[in-house]
Amino acid sequence: MTPPKNIQILRVTHLRGPNIWTYRPVIEAWLDIGELEDHPSNTLPGFYERLTAWLPGLVEHRCSPGVRGGFLQRLQEGTWAAHIVEHVTLELQTQAGMRTGFGKARQTSQRGVYKVAFRTREESVGRAALQSAVELVLAAINDTPFDAAGRIAELRDLVDRRCLGPSTQHIVDAATDRRIPHIRLTDGNLVQLGYGTAQRRIWTAETDQTSAIAEEIASDKDMTKALLKACGVPIPHGELVRSADAAWAAAQDVGLPVAIKPLDGNHGRGVSLDLRDEASVRTAYEVAHEQGSGSVIVEEFIPGNEHRLLVVGRHVVAAAKGETAWVVGDGKSTVTALVDQQLNTDPRRGETEEFPLGLIKPAESPEILLDLERAGLTPDSIPAAGQKVLIQRNGNVAVDITDTVHPTVAAAAALAARVVGLDIAGVDMVLEDASKPMRSQRGAVIEVNASPGLLAHIKPVNGAGQPVGKAIIDHLFTAEKTGRIPVVGINGSQNTARMARLLAWLIHISGKQVGLACAEGLFLDSRRVDARNCATFEAGQRILINRSVEAAVFENPNATILGEGLAYDKCDVGIVTDIGWTEDLRRFDILDDEQAFKVARTQVDVVLPTGTAVLNAAEPQVVDLAALCDGQVIYYGLDENQSVLATHRANGGRIVFLRDQAIVLANGAEELALLPLADLKPAKAALPEMVMAAVAAAWALQIPVELIAAGLRTFESNPKKTPY
Repeated sequence: MTPPKNIQILRVTHLRGPNIWTYRPVIEAWLDIGELEDHPSNTLPGFYERLTAWLPGLVEHRCSPGVRGGFLQRLQEGTWAAHIVEHVTLELQTQAGMRTGFGKARQTSQRGVYKVAFRTREESVGRAALQSAVELVLAAINDTPFDAAGRIAELRDLVDRRCLGPSTQHIVDAATDRRIPHIRLTDGNLVQLGYGTAQRRIWTAETDQTSAIAEEIASDKDMTKALLKACGVPIPHGELVRSADAAWAAAQDVGLPVAIKPLDGNHGRGVSLDLRDEASVRTAYEVAHEQGSGSVIVEEFIPGNEHRLLVVGRHVVAAAKGETAWVVGDGKSTVTALVDQQLNTDPRRGETEEFPLGLIKPAESPEILLDLERAGLTPDSIPAAGQKVLIQRNGNVAVDITDTVHPTVAAAAALAARVVGLDIAGVDMVLEDASKPMRSQRGAVIEVNASPGLLAHIKPVNGAGQPVGKAIIDHLFTAEKTGRIPVVGINGSQNTARMARLLAWLIHISGKQVGLACAEGLFLDSRRVDARNCATFEAGQRILINRSVEAAVFENPNATILGEGLAYDKCDVGIVTDIGWTEDLRRFDILDDEQAFKVARTQVDVVLPTGTAVLNAAEPQVVDLAALCDGQVIYYGLDENQSVLATHRANGGRIVFLRDQAIVLANGAEELALLPLADLKPAKAALPEMVMAAVAAAWALQIPVELIAAGLRTFESNPKKTPY
C-alpha cells in the first residue's frame, strides 16, 4: 500500500499590522508539502471531486484567472498543495462567518517548502482554520473521511466567541470606510478608533461619551419616567410596587388593562402586556420580580405596536416596528412544535448575535408562559386546527420604517434620549402608526435604553438595513477629523534608533507630547519608561493607545516587519535609509537585497496620500521606492549635484543636502540654509546623513525651521541627559 501523503506545518506567525504581504493583518504559515511537490492537483485521482463536494463555495474563488470558478480551473489544470491550503483556509473562514479574501502562496528557497499568507480577522480563528484546511486537503488527497460540516460548525462557534460582535463590527467597518484606524483593546467588543489624543472608544453601541449617570438613569425605569414626564415627553402613567398585592392595587388605580415590567429590566425581559384581571397581574408581578432586582412598575397599557427608534447624537437615525408573534393550530402539534415550525424557521431567528431575532422557547420564557396561561394553554397543549395562539407580544422588532417616521415622533424620541443624557439610545415607543403626528394618536415612550442593539436596524426583515455604523462614526468624528495623530516610521540600518530619538526631540520641542518606540527604549512625554529594545509591534501599540500622545515615532527594522508587522496602519512620514539586508533575515528566507527591497517597501506603501516619504538619494534601491509612494517625496544626500537630488529639485521637489558643511533645505528653486554642522555637537556632526534624514522628516511635518535648528543644537545623544 502506498503511504499517505502529508503536509507539515513548520511555522505559523501572526503579522498583526501592515507587512510584506498586504496592508492588513495576516497569518503567515510555512508548509512543507513533501512528496506532494511532485504531485500537483491534476495528478491526484478523485481529489477535485472530493474537495469540491466538501467545499462547494470554492467556485466563488477567482484566483489568478480573475473570474468566478478561477480557482477550480487552476485545480483542474494542476496546482500545488500549499496553494490549495491557502484557498481552503479562506473558504473555511468564510463558511464560519468570518469573510476574508486575501491569500498568497509562495515557494521558498527550500524545495517543497512554501510560505502561505492569508487574511484573518482573529488570530485563533485563523490558526484553527489553517489546521482544519491542512487536514481537509490531506483527507481529499488520501481519500479518507473528513467531517467538513462538523469542522465548519466548530469554527463558527469559535468565530462567535472570539470575533467582534456584528454590531461592533458594523461600526468598525464604517470607521474603516472613513479611513479611521482601529485597535481592538480586549477579547470583547471594546475598540479604540483612532490613535493617541485623537482616539475615541466604543463598546458595542456605547461610546466614551456615554455618561455613566445616564446609564444608571436609563436602567431605573421609574426615574426615567419621572424625568421624561417633567420634560413633556409622553409616557404611560404608572406606579412603583414591591409586592403582588401592591401590584393589583396599582393596576386598579391606574386602570385596566395594564403593563408590568421590572424597574431595571431591558431587552423586553420580564415585560407582560395587556393584563386585564387580578390573577394575570399577580403572575406578571412575579415574572417581573424574578427578571429584575426587586422593584416592579405597573403602568397603563398603551394599545399599538412596539417601535424602537435609534437616536445618535440629537437625531433619530433608524427606526423599526415590532411584530406580534402568533401560531396557528393544526389539531395535531403542541404549541412548542408549532413555534418551531412556524416561527423558529424564520431565517431572521437564531441563537447568536448575527440574528436580529432570537429563537422562541415557550417553556423557558415566563412572559410567554403567562400569555399561554391566560389563554388556557401550556407549551404542551395542542391547539385546535385554525386556532390562533398569541406567543409573543413584544421583542420582535425587525421591520424597518426609518423613512416613514413622522418628524414629531422622531422629535419625541430624540428629546427622550437627551433628557436621560445618552448620546446613543434605543428609545422604545408604543405607537398606532409611526408615520402619523404624535398628537393624532395615543403614543408614548415606554423605555430609554443605553447600549441599544443595532441588529434590527442593520439586518431588518425588509430592505438592506440602515447605515447606523456610519451615523455613530460621524457622531464621534466630525467631517474634518480622521482620528489620526502625526506618525513617523523609520526603516533601514543606518543609525535608525538614534535618528528616531533625534526626530522625536525635534517634534517634542515643537510643543507636542511624543511617543517613541525604538531599539533604545520606549519613551513617553520626555521619559524613558522602558530601556529594552522597543522596536516592536507591542511597544508601538502601547504608544498608540496612550491618550496623551500627540505624535509618534517608530523604528521599524526589517525583522520587525517580517515577524510582527507595523504597529500602525498608515503614517504621515516614512523614512528609508537603506535596503539593509543583514544575516539575521535568513531565518525569514530573505536572502539578498532584492528580496529585502520588498520588506523596505512596506514602510513606503503605508505613507498616506497626504504624507511624505523621506528617502536616501545615495541608495539606488531606496530611490526606486519613490514610485511606490502615494504621497510626496523628500530626498536627502550629501551632494546637491547628485543626479537624483538635482533632477528632483529641478522638477519642483524638496531636497535636503550639505553645502559648505551646512545643512540646506531646498524646495525647487527656493533655498534655506538651516545651520552649519559646526554648530552641532561632534557626535551629531559626524553623522550628517542621520541628521539630514531627521531634518527632512521634521520639515515634512511642517515644524518651523527655527525650531528644527534649535532642536539640533540642544539634542543630547545620551538619553539620560535628553530623554529623547
